[in-house]
Amino acid sequence: MKHALFLVLALAAATPATAQDLRAQVQAKLGEAATGTRFGLVVATEDGTEILAIDPDGRYIPASNTKMFSTAVAFATLGDLNQLDEIGGNEVRIEGRDVVLAGNGDARMSSAADCKIDCLATLADAVAAKTKRVRDVIGDDTLFPDQRWSPGMSWNNIPTRSGTGVSALTLDENEVGLTVAPGEVGKPAVVTVESPYYTIDNRTQTVAGAESKIGYDRLPFERLVRVTGTIGKDARPDLSRMGIDDPAHYAAWRLKALLEARGVRVKGEVRVRHRPLMPEDNGPSTRTDPMRMVRADFVPIAQLIPPPLAEDMKTINKISQNLHAELTLRRVSGWLGSGSIANGVAEIEKMLAQAGVARTAWDLSDGSGMSTYNRVAPRGVVKFLRWIAMQPWGAQWRDTLPIGGVDGTLRNRFKGTPLEGKIFAKTGTLNATNAVAGYMIAASGKTLTFAFYANDIPSDASSSRIMDAALNIVAAAN
Repeated sequence: MKHALFLVLALAAATPATAQDLRAQVQAKLGEAATGTRFGLVVATEDGTEILAIDPDGRYIPASNTKMFSTAVAFATLGDLNQLDEIGGNEVRIEGRDVVLAGNGDARMSSAADCKIDCLATLADAVAAKTKRVRDVIGDDTLFPDQRWSPGMSWNNIPTRSGTGVSALTLDENEVGLTVAPGEVGKPAVVTVESPYYTIDNRTQTVAGAESKIGYDRLPFERLVRVTGTIGKDARPDLSRMGIDDPAHYAAWRLKALLEARGVRVKGEVRVRHRPLMPEDNGPSTRTDPMRMVRADFVPIAQLIPPPLAEDMKTINKISQNLHAELTLRRVSGWLGSGSIANGVAEIEKMLAQAGVARTAWDLSDGSGMSTYNRVAPRGVVKFLRWIAMQPWGAQWRDTLPIGGVDGTLRNRFKGTPLEGKIFAKTGTLNATNAVAGYMIAASGKTLTFAFYANDIPSDASSSRIMDAALNIVAAAN
């Protein structure tokens, strides 16, 4: 009996020491970060026991960790994403003498020459089969209110693919390619744009060598792009993807060109229909029945069928696709509301309440993480991730996450470490911010849930290497 009591007391004394040792090792590693960097970390076992907590209830900018909430609420709200696409694809109709291209929230419609599915050309063919003369070509994105950019998104992202406009009518991911190639030394570079939708003000110069410093800028709602900087004669072409401020206009503009290529005479102009944001869009919806995004006031002459929405959840989380994440939040919002950001966040709030996450543990202003207004607490995120793991769709959602050293935004991280292929997590990177949260398989074979944030990182510093090392320390000790 004495021996048994001694063993119990010895184990009780050893456990805190082990936890203290782990905490000390992790904090020593975090101490290598640049001065001023602020860390929050929680790691828990499968039964929810926290084995490490550093500032667990602190509030951190999550960056693209926000996409975890947008994709999870789609699984929780819209049903089987492999079978259903409640909003459906974009469609075209004829109203009098006008052609109307209406957006239904699909993120994947394409005008590429090699398009095989979800193609704008299919809609152009349908119009050309009906008529050879139209007046205006109208882009209609009124399914969602006109919120092209979320509150708290930095204005300097607007010209880039990261900040492209969000619209119910999306084409080519609302991006246009820009290529800058070397010219003759002392002469401007060769600048080409994927679509004549934009015009170029070329202020570049080709220099000797192989180094390049190319930049581009565009004022909001302008279609003139100023390309500046230098490119080495021996450098590879510089490739960029520019954002589009009015996606509905761009989609209608592209449809006009496709119609004319099919012998359809367009006598009028390209126009757009937007729906202004109203006061009722700025809070939880009062609807009690699913809207299902069905409109009965017209009959489309053709409607596209996009791939299953479940495939897009992988695109969002694996490569951290901002536009698709924003559209997912609006699709969820449109299920019971108006398609606004606030309606979507209200659905996330319901989900997090069901998961038992404290309301003080989060605030969200968008679906992608581009907003600097977003805040999460590590302890709340771990509780949320554990709740997901217990849902019928939990395993399917986890499969959308990047895998360390294997794919997505983690393909170049954790390589050659014990966590290669054993960590499944969503990343996040924004100005002065780094985040990674998800699941990892420890040395014991047990699955741990974690949420890890770094904020206030100095501009000339990086924290991802230190964070990865800290997670390997935790995995090795458990």
